[in-house]
Amino acid sequence: MEKYDLLVIGSGPAGEKAAAAAAYFKKRVAIVERGPYVGGAGVNTGTIPSKTLRESALYFSGLQQRGLYGIDYSLRAGLTVHDFMHRETVVVKNEREKITKNIAGHHIDLLRGAARFEDAHTLVITTTDGKVSRAQGKFILIATGSFPYRPPEIPFDDKYIFDSDTILHMDRIPKSMAVVGGGVIGCEYASIFTALGVKVALVDGRDHLLPFLDAEISHILRQRLAALGLEFYMPEKLAKLERGPAGIRLQLEFGKSIEMETALFASGRRASVDGLGLEKAGLSVNKRGYLEVNDHFQTSVPNIYAAGDVIGFPSLASVSMDQGRLAVLNAFGLPFKWRLPTQLPMGVYTIPEISSVGETEESCKEKQIDCAVGRARYSNNARGMIIGETHGLLKLVFERESHMLLGVHVIGESATDLVHIGMMVLEANEPIETFIDTVFNFPTLSEMYKYAAYDGLGNVVGHKLREG
Repeated sequence: MEKYDLLVIGSGPAGEKAAAAAAYFKKRVAIVERGPYVGGAGVNTGTIPSKTLRESALYFSGLQQRGLYGIDYSLRAGLTVHDFMHRETVVVKNEREKITKNIAGHHIDLLRGAARFEDAHTLVITTTDGKVSRAQGKFILIATGSFPYRPPEIPFDDKYIFDSDTILHMDRIPKSMAVVGGGVIGCEYASIFTALGVKVALVDGRDHLLPFLDAEISHILRQRLAALGLEFYMPEKLAKLERGPAGIRLQLEFGKSIEMETALFASGRRASVDGLGLEKAGLSVNKRGYLEVNDHFQTSVPNIYAAGDVIGFPSLASVSMDQGRLAVLNAFGLPFKWRLPTQLPMGVYTIPEISSVGETEESCKEKQIDCAVGRARYSNNARGMIIGETHGLLKLVFERESHMLLGVHVIGESATDLVHIGMMVLEANEPIETFIDTVFNFPTLSEMYKYAAYDGLGNVVGHKLREG
């Protein structure tokens, strides 16, 4: 039996980075991977594919060019699913190769097969052809990620009825699609297919789109998606689904019905722990289906740690990487001053894209924080006009009296990059005057921070004048 300092189950963002961190400190490490490829959902079915498809949709639809010089672009004629998926295939292949090289470069053993616990220190590994081996680890990290939840009453066939994984293997671009579930994944795919000219209906039981967002940002997103042609059925729930010769018929709870060629169900995700034999290690999942960990990412069994989607919120690839690193540094008691930051950015890759960090206006009201806001619009920014982005917004939320930054919310081109500037100021606990005291390149989208800060200060002064 092979013995290791660390056994990692899963080669996704959390598992790969955890293994590399331990190997860097000269620990003997192995990753057990049951899938045909390394990288987990982040590379193969989730983060990388969906974001690449978003860029492909923008390219083929010409959406990014429609605001330039009055040019009216339309979808390229004769677009095939091969054309649409080509870039995704290239990017995913490149990411797999990069991860494989990183694993080899750190001298980490890659054990192919499905792992299950024999006890708290021993894994039984079964390959696809039935060969069985065992490996022992002083510490074990569970980083098996998550997979799409499939409601049992839905007859998934992956030809007309898809989940967010199997949609990547579609054999055609459909003429119409119902997306059931208005969470992040549902909204992202709904916007992607709408941009491609597919008739899309989004069905969700909530009143507001992505209610965790700042309400103003959520409202702008809904307006922009509606302008693209996305139809909203909210609040609505699916009552009945029927297959017909031409596609899918969805009967909704309040009496409406929708007929579409295809349906995508984005009904949330579940921790991927089936078959691990957690009970043999003394572990179980909580009522939400995830493994529970403490602040050190340690489970109830002292030598077993867990990180990434398998522990639930926030289920972000970026956060999972750092969770994995911190888990193994804690496990081995290695000296480090590093911690997970208090402010974690959220990126939503809809069209338009969104990113936010910190408090919203609504959360400030709930916490009884006296806040003010400052706004800068892409339409008033030279770079925004150059690139044809006319509907975007950068919004600062700050404490009214001290001017300390509390939150940053961006919708529009490069939102997921722009948010990091504000995040650094937020993490440093600085006031919005920091943006005014900073010189930004011109013309750039980044300089919107300066003008959003000016706007915010003007709003505070105006408020004081009105009070006087």
